[in-house]
Amino acid sequence: MLVPWRGDWNPRSKSPGQEEERHVRANDRDYNERFSYADNHIKTAKYNVFTFLPINLFEQFQRFANAYFLVLLILQLIPEISSLSWFTTIVPLVLVLAITAVKDATDDYFRHKSDQQVNTRQSQVLIKGKLQNEKWMNVRVGDIIKLENNQFVAADLLLLSSSEPYGLCYIETAELDGETNLKVRQALTVTSDLGDDVAKLADFNGEVICEPPNNKLDKFTGTLFWKDNKYPLDNEKMLLRGCVLRNTEWCFGLVIFAGLQTKLMQNCGRTKFKRTSIDKLMNTLVLWIFGFLICMGIILAIGNTIWEQKVGSNFWEYLQWKELTISAVFSGFLTFWSYVIILNTVVPISLYVSVEVLRLGHSYFINWDRRMYYSRKATPAEARTTTLNEELGQVEFIFSDKTGTLTQNIMVFNKCSINGKTYGTLKTPCVDFSFNPLMDRKFRFHDSSLVEAIKLEEPLVQEFFRLLALCHTIMPEERNEGELVYQAQSPDEGALVTAARNFGFVFRSRTPETITLYEMGQAVTYQLLAILDFNNVRKRMSVIVRNPKGQLKLYSKGADTILFDRLDPSNEELMFTTSEHLNEFAGEGLRTLALAYKDLDEDVFDEWMKKLLFASTALENREEKLGALYEEIEQGMMLLGATAIEDKLQEGVPETIACLTLANIKIWVLTGDKLETAMNIGYSCNMLRDDMNEVFIISGHTMVEMALNVRFVCCYLKAHALEADLEQILVDVACLCKTVICCRVTPLQKALVVELIKRHKRAVTLAIGDGANDVSMIKTAHIGVGISGQEGMQAVLASDYSFAQFRYLQRLLLVHGRWSYHRMCNFLCYFFYKNFAFTLVHFWYGFLCGFSAQTVYDQWFITLFNIVYTSLPVLAMGLFDQVSLYSLRYPNLYRPGQLNQLFNKRKFFTCTLQGVCTSFILFFIPYGAFMSAVRDDGAHISDQQAFAVTIATSLVIVVSAQIGLDTNYWTAVNHFFIWGSLAVYFAILFAMHSDGIFTIFPNQFPFIGTARNSLNQKIVWLVILLTTVVCIMPMVAVRFIKADLYPTHTDKGPQEQNFRRVRRTSSRRSAYAFAHQQGYGELITSGKNMKIPTASTSTYPLSSPARGNSVVKNSVVSGTTDAAETNSTGFRRESDQNQEVTVEDLEAR
Repeated sequence: MLVPWRGDWNPRSKSPGQEEERHVRANDRDYNERFSYADNHIKTAKYNVFTFLPINLFEQFQRFANAYFLVLLILQLIPEISSLSWFTTIVPLVLVLAITAVKDATDDYFRHKSDQQVNTRQSQVLIKGKLQNEKWMNVRVGDIIKLENNQFVAADLLLLSSSEPYGLCYIETAELDGETNLKVRQALTVTSDLGDDVAKLADFNGEVICEPPNNKLDKFTGTLFWKDNKYPLDNEKMLLRGCVLRNTEWCFGLVIFAGLQTKLMQNCGRTKFKRTSIDKLMNTLVLWIFGFLICMGIILAIGNTIWEQKVGSNFWEYLQWKELTISAVFSGFLTFWSYVIILNTVVPISLYVSVEVLRLGHSYFINWDRRMYYSRKATPAEARTTTLNEELGQVEFIFSDKTGTLTQNIMVFNKCSINGKTYGTLKTPCVDFSFNPLMDRKFRFHDSSLVEAIKLEEPLVQEFFRLLALCHTIMPEERNEGELVYQAQSPDEGALVTAARNFGFVFRSRTPETITLYEMGQAVTYQLLAILDFNNVRKRMSVIVRNPKGQLKLYSKGADTILFDRLDPSNEELMFTTSEHLNEFAGEGLRTLALAYKDLDEDVFDEWMKKLLFASTALENREEKLGALYEEIEQGMMLLGATAIEDKLQEGVPETIACLTLANIKIWVLTGDKLETAMNIGYSCNMLRDDMNEVFIISGHTMVEMALNVRFVCCYLKAHALEADLEQILVDVACLCKTVICCRVTPLQKALVVELIKRHKRAVTLAIGDGANDVSMIKTAHIGVGISGQEGMQAVLASDYSFAQFRYLQRLLLVHGRWSYHRMCNFLCYFFYKNFAFTLVHFWYGFLCGFSAQTVYDQWFITLFNIVYTSLPVLAMGLFDQVSLYSLRYPNLYRPGQLNQLFNKRKFFTCTLQGVCTSFILFFIPYGAFMSAVRDDGAHISDQQAFAVTIATSLVIVVSAQIGLDTNYWTAVNHFFIWGSLAVYFAILFAMHSDGIFTIFPNQFPFIGTARNSLNQKIVWLVILLTTVVCIMPMVAVRFIKADLYPTHTDKGPQEQNFRRVRRTSSRRSAYAFAHQQGYGELITSGKNMKIPTASTSTYPLSSPARGNSVVKNSVVSGTTDAAETNSTGFRRESDQNQEVTVEDLEAR
């Protein structure tokens, strides 16, 4: 499903007090400071030295569990209700707070370093008539800044002047939109005259009134007031923070927005605190457990009240009480709080410590994964957060950018069809282009027959490459003799001209009037008469040239569906053959263009030029009239052939998408490209396949039109498709589709699409991108992934995970994500089980001890159980357990995480029920056995401490056996931790009951010899064995029966998945054109972007200042340029003394 959005719908409304418009006066800090505009200081850190401790503690105690344990600690300090020492709670609480604080401090330290690095960059600021070096953070709104080549733009600037003609400058916007092509900006004429004269710039006192700060990267509206005149301002006169000045020696700019109010920072959105679904569930479960704890406390408190009334009075004379010192009700009240303290381990604070340790370990596994290390750029995968690892195993929707994420943004000339013959289909060794001294050494082609045709001087083959070398808007830069660098408006054009260059038709230089080629080593200059520019309606571009022989030629290239309708009827057979070739090319996902030419008659051309001159000066319907004239001359063309360009995907993209699709993950591509490009990439990536139904384009706004139940739908929706009344319909239709590609999407709309799915589907979403235009989407999704490519680092800095190649995503999700989810779920199930089994023994004991809040275990066992005796085995399971070693081979094993099957409310109740049953068995089997049991010497065995040691030992052995059953993948670490924990338990047990420890701490360890006196009795070990078997065997039986009757995906055995790439055989061709916006014929033919040559070489940019697309420089070999007559249509009329009507005459009229 492809969804192109149009329009500027933005749900954000202005908040009260937000500025309505901005007033900025140049070189007047006192005036500008009255408005309290933001300075250029960037702060992403949360703390400083003084605020860290109070703020961090405040944040930590906002977590319910931490606040709960703090309250418990306070209760334990009250002697009337506490039967446990305060250290049983304060030790783990301080440990949790300390670990979290260290982690937060470390993260914030790196934020401080990043902020410091940016804020201390140097910039030249005009202060008091002099240029001074200032740190970025000291720049203010209204300052004038000087930028030099290859410098980052410090703030959002209004361009005042530059080293280039007409106040032009060239910028790279990779940090903003991920595009590496250069773009042009042009200063107002009145300010460009200021040049680099510091005195004039210091006297400049213009005032700008403009829009308030916003996140629209492609729009700016304002007015400059200077010398009693008004000058309109738009986005083409702005240099935005994050851009890099390129191919321009210097420029000066006026700061309009600074710091957090720049468009880059506004577009980044707020950093949202992300929590996993397991975190949210745990918060709910903790509340339920707390409620359960309160219920147990109430039951035991009521029992105490009744016991005091019925039984307690019988003990008064033993206590020598004449009357009850406190009422039974008040005794029950105190007992309630006592049991809340005793049973608090049902919500263990060590759970949160263990969860943080597991997440940290899982993050390091991602960082250390060599299979996610990109050796070409020495870039490892990086987990930039430690809180979302298990969420990686539950992803249902992936939202991906296209350029730089799926593709390399590199176009490769792959195949072509010339006069009915295809080239490039037979794979031969790489063609040797050594015959051409001006070749591009990086170019590769694997069909030597095409070179042979060139050398044999086949006319149509030569005409084919001549067309590619002439029909374009590329500007070359010749840095050294023969060292050509093409800077193109689009990568497609660059690939085509580079192909012509290598096959002997080298585009060397251009002026507004001429194009110079080197054809098989010979310099040939063509007179450029007109450029019939590209736009989205025409989907083609043409040039009219006069060759050295005086012949007039029209060369055209464009979408085959457009050009074929304008061919001469004599081309019918060739058109049929070429169409078959185009189908083959399109079937391989290549981007295709058709090429045609036409010989023009001199008289016809002169007459057409006269019409064009009049149309170009029409005050009404100028564009329509020009389009009609273009259409007139582009009829009756002769077909030359077609080109096939590969939009080079990143390695492994189709296989990755196929694998993730088999894992039932829905992949949506959100791109700013046009429909044809998006569809082409869809086929290349294997997202669109011919086993789907034919692609439909639906343009509509009503429910009836949108609710079409088709297997694959290509929807063409307007901006208000995101409005509330159509949101649900859009989601329903999109989710019925196997593939969704949203084109023409702005950065904000990317985030809105993600938010739409989050809100309506309540599914885990992942967004992946590589540019600043993807930051909003990355921050909105549950999980954000940044590609650390060549388009800047903004996406990486905003992401939760980063790596260098899209193909690593399948390993991140299917291996690390799936394992993290399984490990965390098994860990939580086991943890709740063992703590219920451990804690509820006190509950059963309460019915036999007069509800006196007496503990079964001694205090040291209670303190050490979760911290020492059982912590390492469960951590080993949570870190090293593996449920399947073939996660990539069998993607369907990912399904349980999406269905949230391994840890949910039902699983929680199952685990707690098992824990309750285990606690019951742990208490009553020893209790029943000791009722009549005797020692080997005939003495009674059932003293309270021997009973406690027996239950504690049984508990440790039972939970160790249970974790052995829960472990799927045994390692040496698991063995060491499980057996080591048992050994440590017995070592500490005998040590605490030894004579030596009693001698040192008589008050803390009073029970001398209890352990050795109990555990040397056979009856005790028989009780321990019986208890263990009764606790474990039912679970073994249940699991065996469940695996047989209700097998999981793993139990069934994974099914082999077929990753075979489906070849595209559809007759639908890409119809790819050259750019998303109007072309740049006007700027080229006007000569405004070209310096007056003073030597053998000079530089020329490409792009029109009226549009923000690719911009480059050009070298010319010729010396001077004629004063050509040009106009806004992008054509140049020939110098003709007999011409009756000139442009000047028309303008005078």
